[in-house]
Amino acid sequence: MSAEPIHVAFVGNPNAGKTSLFNALTGSNQRVGNYPGVTVEKVSARIEHSGVRLECHDVPGLYSSNAVSEDELVAWNAIQGPPAPDVLVYVLDITNLERHLFFFTQLAETRPRLVVALTMTDALAKTGAKYNRDTLAQLLGVPVVPVIAHKGAGVKELLDAIVEVSQAETGDNGVPLNLSTAQRYEYSGEVRKEVIVPAPKPATSTTKKIDRILTHRVFGLIIFVGIMYLLFQSIYTLAGPVQGWIEDFFGWLGGKVGGWTEGNPMLQSLLVDGLIAGIGGALVFLPQIVILFALIAALEGSGYLARAAFLMDKLLGWCGLSGRAFVPLLSSFACAIPGVMAARVMPDPKSRLATILVAPLMSCSARLPVYILLIGAIIQPQFGSGWAGFTLFAMHLLGLLVAIPVVLVLNRGVLKGKRLPFVLELPRYQWPKLRDVWISMYSRAKVFVTTAGTVIVAMSILIWATTYFPRSEGRQAEWRAEYAQQAPAFREAVSEENFLAERTAENSYLGQFGRAIEPAFRPLGFDWRLSTAIVAAFPAREVVVSSMGIIFSQGAEQDEESADLRRTMQEARWPDGRKLFTPTTAVGFMVFFALCCQCMSTLAAVKRETNGWKWPAFMFFYMTALAYLGAWIVQLVG
Repeated sequence: MSAEPIHVAFVGNPNAGKTSLFNALTGSNQRVGNYPGVTVEKVSARIEHSGVRLECHDVPGLYSSNAVSEDELVAWNAIQGPPAPDVLVYVLDITNLERHLFFFTQLAETRPRLVVALTMTDALAKTGAKYNRDTLAQLLGVPVVPVIAHKGAGVKELLDAIVEVSQAETGDNGVPLNLSTAQRYEYSGEVRKEVIVPAPKPATSTTKKIDRILTHRVFGLIIFVGIMYLLFQSIYTLAGPVQGWIEDFFGWLGGKVGGWTEGNPMLQSLLVDGLIAGIGGALVFLPQIVILFALIAALEGSGYLARAAFLMDKLLGWCGLSGRAFVPLLSSFACAIPGVMAARVMPDPKSRLATILVAPLMSCSARLPVYILLIGAIIQPQFGSGWAGFTLFAMHLLGLLVAIPVVLVLNRGVLKGKRLPFVLELPRYQWPKLRDVWISMYSRAKVFVTTAGTVIVAMSILIWATTYFPRSEGRQAEWRAEYAQQAPAFREAVSEENFLAERTAENSYLGQFGRAIEPAFRPLGFDWRLSTAIVAAFPAREVVVSSMGIIFSQGAEQDEESADLRRTMQEARWPDGRKLFTPTTAVGFMVFFALCCQCMSTLAAVKRETNGWKWPAFMFFYMTALAYLGAWIVQLVG
């Protein structure tokens, strides 16, 4: 076996199939999508083949050597080095041969060791056209290996070719040197004519037929809104049963552990109300997250999201936001961090910064439990499931609608940016590949469990501690006596245990803090309990539901589907007897969470992308102010 690995970079135009091929060769699970701009960072993996170690690098796509965006600079730097890769695998889409050869001719001029991996050969065959592999290899002067990544076809032959080329003395090939731009297109066209045998009677492709409807200026937008509505309605209705199983399991586990630690109340409360409830409160979000990403991955794989970006360009263009921003904004519906990073696809620095600053306005998955809790507790019981689904859809739409005027103000008043022409390759429609959908679901679930889940558990324990202390037997005895004096109807509705828990929370360190800040949130219709939940969620909004479970004396194991927490919220009142949660309060609370920047990880990601704390601080303060203003307007209008 060789001592040093051979460095192999997978390069080519966006959406040529590089990441699918990288996954097939290395066994990796990198995210794949049927539209340009999915890969924005260099990713590496090591494999062995025929006793040779290969260090494989998947890099973002490039249309030419003129890198104009951050992701393209990442790709170009990886190609140029130092250290430069030993072998370049040029992933070439045979259905777009002429256009993809433009960048190939630029790479070939530097005479690197090159192998061409030919993709989309099966798609070409379906059109009735044919190609000549030997002629292509002869004209380019490099090995050409057809591959179908998701089936593993051609993978071994490609690895053999990589090893063979790595041992060659030079990177000579058949591409002429010093071509002008016009000559490159001319050369690419000649190669296409030599290699491709067109179909005898070219028919209108299925993709073009579908695009006549889905990209129509009126019907396209209506269908887009309908698809998004069905997506969020599905999340609301499909996750319930699985969440019930998770809730039952952690309830059973808490009961068991509570029985084993009955002799030590503080340890019992720490384990049951803090640790187990925190873990359960984190994992109960998984079904919704998995469903959301499965549906988004299916739309990605079908090629529809590229059309959605095309439609969004028309919708967002007037405010200076390019349709190319749709990809990072869509990513932000899952999590703002990949959305912020995906803004690297924006070629203009000011457009990129504007996209980064509004990306966290999109409703990420961490906001979803807040919506479902409030909708299930307040909206659905009063207005029915139809309005419940509509409210969930509206909360996700709100961030996008607010982002438009925000970008307009940023572009005209702060950044002084200009709108650039929107250029995006529209891939052909295809059935989503199950492996790609699975990878997307798995990777998102893993990220949630290992990062957000960790934060939720840690914050749940912290909130438990600040809610549990200070504690004295004297105060507990006073509250028992107070409970004994309550009316029979009250004692029938509220158990002594929950009454003591509420009094304890109210007089705890967290409760004292909540009452201190209540005046600031009272204009929004929030009392000390809601104010405390908001402040507790500033490091990470994922903890808000478990926080409310503790604050409303139901324990941190409560989730957005918990009947006890919903009932307690419905019965919660102000000291003067008014209901705390009206539909207006519920909507205002959701609007606050929809617009507020409550995620330290997102701020850290923005700091990394903007090389300083100036823009993260700006984003935090403007979104917090926007959230407060939005909730106040809801209270005013309601």
